[in-house]
Amino acid sequence: MSTDLSHAKLTALLATTFAALPEHRRGQNCVYTLADAAWAAFTVFFTQARSFLARRRDARRSNGRANATTLWGAHQTPSDPQTRNLLDPLASERFYAPFAIILQRLKAGGYWQAYQAFANNLLVGLDGVQSFASTTIHCPHWSPSTHGDQVHYSHAARLPVLVAPGNPQVISLEPEFITPQDGSAKQDCEQQAIKRWIVRHATALQPCEVTILADDLHCQQPLCALLREHHLNFIMTCKPDSHKTLYEEGALLEKIGGVSHITLRHWNGSFYEQWQCRYVNQVPLREGRDALQINFCEVTITHPQTNEVLSHNGFGTNHTITADTVKPIIQAGRARWKTENENHNTLKNHGYHLEHNYGHGQQHLATVLIVLNVLAFLFHTVMDLTSEKYRQLRQELGAHITFFDDIRTLMRYFQFASWEDLLDRMLMGLGLSPG
Repeated sequence: MSTDLSHAKLTALLATTFAALPEHRRGQNCVYTLADAAWAAFTVFFTQARSFLARRRDARRSNGRANATTLWGAHQTPSDPQTRNLLDPLASERFYAPFAIILQRLKAGGYWQAYQAFANNLLVGLDGVQSFASTTIHCPHWSPSTHGDQVHYSHAARLPVLVAPGNPQVISLEPEFITPQDGSAKQDCEQQAIKRWIVRHATALQPCEVTILADDLHCQQPLCALLREHHLNFIMTCKPDSHKTLYEEGALLEKIGGVSHITLRHWNGSFYEQWQCRYVNQVPLREGRDALQINFCEVTITHPQTNEVLSHNGFGTNHTITADTVKPIIQAGRARWKTENENHNTLKNHGYHLEHNYGHGQQHLATVLIVLNVLAFLFHTVMDLTSEKYRQLRQELGAHITFFDDIRTLMRYFQFASWEDLLDRMLMGLGLSPG
């Protein structure tokens, strides 16, 4: 394991972030620190506790207090209302620092290599997600949407992740919330949120080549031009209804033999799919003389025996498409679905309960809790990438719910000197060598 990515080092990084939180209280009677509140919330998500109350009950027991100190360096556990009140005035950006540092440590440790796909590019999937929604509760940071005559309010965000074809794990990057911006009278939207994220992170992602993956909604000239301006590549879904000029140009070129075709076989783990691909370079993304010229490919995937169409997709990209590159470009474009399958689905349905209302507050609480939740997910991803002990346990215990149930139970009844001590004792209890 890289020592810079051990649980102890990750915890120290988070402790530094929590210690730097700006004090917003004016009184002198401050029993709990802001760091106490941040740890109280983070450990709920890290241990996948079913509620703040359940985690606090365990944390206030003697073993819970001891483990809070030895495993995370926390000393006191505020009550649920105190935790929420202490975190509510803090902007979510105050908790962003660990994302960039962890990403650089993964790079230094060589873990980026597993995420360098087509042309050694890092693939960054950008997809939106909503947390708890309400028709009555809202704040200045909510994103409203109308369903019929009913207005729904939710906290929406872009949760970027590193993805790679065939890799079951994604690496969470710093989020971008879709929220009204200071000085703007317009409601924020997904496109503007993506643009802010790109401008802020383009330099940090380099010098590695980076390809941005996004859905059909974002394959538009302003965003594609912005990406190229910042030396970032793109592969984005293109649908006929929203990209009529692109498809019409392709149809005209098809008539004069200007579109290339190739048939490929692809093993999906069960059988060889048949891929019918067509591609063309340098076609206009939209109408007008100033239209950005992009490259386009389309794939129809069928079952080899039944000829049943399994899927059909079109992708726009700045990467040059050839007979050799068309398949990896399509595979990279299809990897965007991992943002939903391995990221959003895990956060919503596999213990992190992203859509659950852990508390809304009056200012920033809801977005702060989302950031801490995603950080907890990132911590577990990093440990799965870097710790053989962690991987042994996850493999042996099977369902992730068993792993987290065991962790919470052990922390309730026993004291551990460190996270490594906890993993070692779990391994020995299962008759496995700690290594």
